[in-house]
Amino acid sequence: MAQVVERNIQALLQRQQAEEKQKTWQDRTADAVTKFTGSMTFVLIHLVLFTGWILWNVGWLGLKPFDPSLVILAMEASVEAIFLSTFVLISQNRMAALADKRADLNLQVSLLSEHEITRLVILVREIARKMDVQEAQDPEIPELAQDVHPERVLDTIEKFQQKAEQGQQGQ
Repeated sequence: MAQVVERNIQALLQRQQAEEKQKTWQDRTADAVTKFTGSMTFVLIHLVLFTGWILWNVGWLGLKPFDPSLVILAMEASVEAIFLSTFVLISQNRMAALADKRADLNLQVSLLSEHEITRLVILVREIARKMDVQEAQDPEIPELAQDVHPERVLDTIEKFQQKAEQGQQGQ
Protein backbone atom coordinates (compact mmCIF):
# COMPACT_ATOMS: atom_id res chain seq x y z
CA MET A 1 0.00 0.00 0.00
CA ALA A 2 1.25 3.48 -0.78
CA GLN A 3 2.86 5.39 2.09
CA VAL A 4 0.45 8.27 1.68
CA VAL A 5 -2.54 5.93 2.09
CA GLU A 6 -1.08 4.45 5.27
CA ARG A 7 -0.31 7.94 6.58
CA ASN A 8 -3.90 9.05 5.86
CA ILE A 9 -5.36 5.98 7.56
CA GLN A 10 -3.22 6.58 10.65
CA ALA A 11 -4.18 10.26 10.72
CA LEU A 12 -7.88 9.38 10.52
CA LEU A 13 -7.56 6.76 13.26
CA GLN A 14 -5.70 9.21 15.50
CA ARG A 15 -8.42 11.79 14.89
CA GLN A 16 -11.15 9.28 15.77
CA GLN A 17 -9.32 8.34 18.98
CA ALA A 18 -8.93 12.01 19.91
CA GLU A 19 -12.63 12.65 19.29
CA GLU A 20 -13.50 9.57 21.37
CA LYS A 21 -11.42 10.95 24.27
CA GLN A 22 -13.16 14.33 24.01
CA LYS A 23 -16.64 12.85 24.44
CA THR A 24 -18.48 14.05 27.50
CA TRP A 25 -19.81 11.56 30.03
CA GLN A 26 -23.29 12.31 28.70
CA ASP A 27 -22.25 11.32 25.18
CA ARG A 28 -20.54 8.18 26.46
CA THR A 29 -23.65 7.24 28.46
CA ALA A 30 -25.98 7.87 25.52
CA ASP A 31 -23.74 5.82 23.23
CA ALA A 32 -23.52 2.94 25.73
CA VAL A 33 -27.29 2.89 26.25
CA THR A 34 -27.93 3.09 22.51
CA LYS A 35 -25.44 0.30 21.84
CA PHE A 36 -26.98 -1.96 24.48
CA THR A 37 -30.58 -1.28 23.47
CA GLY A 38 -29.69 -2.10 19.89
CA SER A 39 -28.55 -5.59 20.85
CA MET A 40 -30.20 -8.99 20.91
CA THR A 41 -29.37 -9.24 24.62
CA PHE A 42 -31.70 -6.28 25.23
CA VAL A 43 -34.44 -7.90 23.15
CA LEU A 44 -34.09 -11.23 24.96
CA ILE A 45 -34.12 -9.61 28.41
CA HIS A 46 -37.32 -7.76 27.53
CA LEU A 47 -38.87 -10.85 26.01
CA VAL A 48 -38.26 -12.79 29.24
CA LEU A 49 -39.35 -9.94 31.54
CA PHE A 50 -42.50 -9.05 29.61
CA THR A 51 -43.49 -12.68 29.12
CA GLY A 52 -42.96 -13.41 32.81
CA TRP A 53 -44.88 -10.27 33.81
CA ILE A 54 -47.81 -11.14 31.56
CA LEU A 55 -47.92 -14.82 32.58
CA TRP A 56 -47.80 -13.86 36.27
CA ASN A 57 -50.57 -11.28 35.92
CA VAL A 58 -52.96 -13.41 33.86
CA GLY A 59 -52.70 -16.08 36.55
CA TRP A 60 -50.92 -18.78 34.54
CA LEU A 61 -48.09 -19.12 37.06
CA GLY A 62 -50.46 -19.62 40.03
CA LEU A 63 -49.19 -16.44 41.72
CA LYS A 64 -51.32 -13.53 42.92
CA PRO A 65 -51.46 -10.90 40.13
CA PHE A 66 -50.01 -7.50 41.03
CA ASP A 67 -50.94 -5.85 37.68
CA PRO A 68 -54.06 -7.68 36.45
CA SER A 69 -54.95 -5.05 33.84
CA LEU A 70 -51.26 -4.74 32.74
CA VAL A 71 -51.51 -0.96 33.14
CA ILE A 72 -48.23 -0.79 35.07
CA LEU A 73 -46.48 -2.80 32.35
CA ALA A 74 -47.82 -0.47 29.68
CA MET A 75 -46.73 2.58 31.69
CA GLU A 76 -43.24 1.16 32.24
CA ALA A 77 -42.89 0.32 28.57
CA SER A 78 -44.00 3.85 27.62
CA VAL A 79 -41.57 5.54 30.00
CA GLU A 80 -38.77 3.27 28.83
CA ALA A 81 -39.58 4.11 25.20
CA ILE A 82 -39.40 7.84 25.98
CA PHE A 83 -35.97 7.53 27.58
CA LEU A 84 -34.60 5.16 24.96
CA SER A 85 -35.73 7.37 22.09
CA THR A 86 -34.05 10.33 23.82
CA PHE A 87 -30.78 8.43 24.15
CA VAL A 88 -30.97 7.40 20.50
CA LEU A 89 -31.61 11.01 19.44
CA ILE A 90 -28.65 12.24 21.48
CA SER A 91 -26.38 9.69 19.79
CA GLN A 92 -27.81 10.44 16.35
CA ASN A 93 -27.32 14.19 16.80
CA ARG A 94 -23.67 13.67 17.71
CA MET A 95 -23.20 11.28 14.80
CA ALA A 96 -24.86 13.78 12.45
CA ALA A 97 -22.45 16.48 13.62
CA LEU A 98 -19.51 14.14 12.91
CA ALA A 99 -20.97 13.32 9.50
CA ASP A 100 -21.24 17.06 8.76
CA LYS A 101 -17.57 17.51 9.68
CA ARG A 102 -16.59 14.66 7.37
CA ALA A 103 -18.75 16.06 4.57
CA ASP A 104 -17.04 19.44 5.00
CA LEU A 105 -13.65 17.75 4.85
CA ASN A 106 -14.68 15.85 1.70
CA LEU A 107 -15.89 19.09 0.12
CA GLN A 108 -12.63 20.87 0.93
CA VAL A 109 -10.54 18.02 -0.47
CA SER A 110 -12.71 17.89 -3.60
CA LEU A 111 -12.41 21.66 -4.13
CA LEU A 112 -8.64 21.44 -3.66
CA SER A 113 -8.47 18.54 -6.15
CA GLU A 114 -10.61 20.47 -8.63
CA HIS A 115 -8.30 23.48 -8.31
CA GLU A 116 -5.21 21.33 -8.82
CA ILE A 117 -6.71 19.57 -11.85
CA THR A 118 -7.65 22.93 -13.37
CA ARG A 119 -4.05 24.10 -12.92
CA LEU A 120 -2.80 20.86 -14.54
CA VAL A 121 -5.08 21.40 -17.56
CA ILE A 122 -3.69 24.92 -17.94
CA LEU A 123 -0.12 23.62 -17.58
CA VAL A 124 -0.65 20.87 -20.17
CA ARG A 125 -2.22 23.38 -22.60
CA GLU A 126 0.81 25.66 -22.17
CA ILE A 127 3.23 22.78 -22.70
CA ALA A 128 1.31 21.72 -25.82
CA ARG A 129 1.33 25.32 -27.12
CA LYS A 130 5.09 25.67 -26.55
CA MET A 131 5.72 22.33 -28.26
CA ASP A 132 3.43 23.41 -31.09
CA VAL A 133 1.07 20.46 -30.53
CA GLN A 134 -2.41 20.90 -31.96
CA GLU A 135 -5.03 21.13 -29.24
CA ALA A 136 -7.84 18.64 -29.54
CA GLN A 137 -11.08 20.17 -30.72
CA ASP A 138 -12.89 19.18 -27.56
CA PRO A 139 -15.30 21.98 -26.55
CA GLU A 140 -14.96 21.02 -22.88
CA ILE A 141 -11.22 21.77 -22.65
CA PRO A 142 -11.58 25.57 -22.31
CA GLU A 143 -14.27 24.99 -19.68
CA LEU A 144 -12.02 22.55 -17.80
CA ALA A 145 -9.29 25.20 -17.68
CA GLN A 146 -11.56 27.51 -15.66
CA ASP A 147 -11.84 27.45 -11.90
CA VAL A 148 -15.00 25.96 -10.48
CA HIS A 149 -16.89 28.34 -8.23
CA PRO A 150 -18.75 26.26 -5.63
CA GLU A 151 -21.32 28.97 -5.00
CA ARG A 152 -22.29 28.95 -8.68
CA VAL A 153 -22.58 25.16 -8.63
CA LEU A 154 -24.81 25.36 -5.55
CA ASP A 155 -26.94 28.07 -7.21
CA THR A 156 -27.33 25.87 -10.29
CA ILE A 157 -28.29 22.85 -8.19
CA GLU A 158 -30.89 24.94 -6.34
CA LYS A 159 -32.35 26.22 -9.64
CA PHE A 160 -32.70 22.68 -10.97
CA GLN A 161 -34.25 21.51 -7.70
CA GLN A 162 -36.76 24.37 -7.77
CA LYS A 163 -37.68 23.57 -11.38
CA ALA A 164 -38.13 19.90 -10.49
CA GLU A 165 -40.30 20.78 -7.48
CA GLN A 166 -42.41 23.16 -9.60
CA GLY A 167 -42.79 20.43 -12.21
CA GLN A 168 -43.96 17.98 -9.55
CA GLN A 169 -46.44 20.46 -8.15
CA GLY A 170 -47.85 21.13 -11.62
CA GLN A 171 -48.63 17.45 -12.17
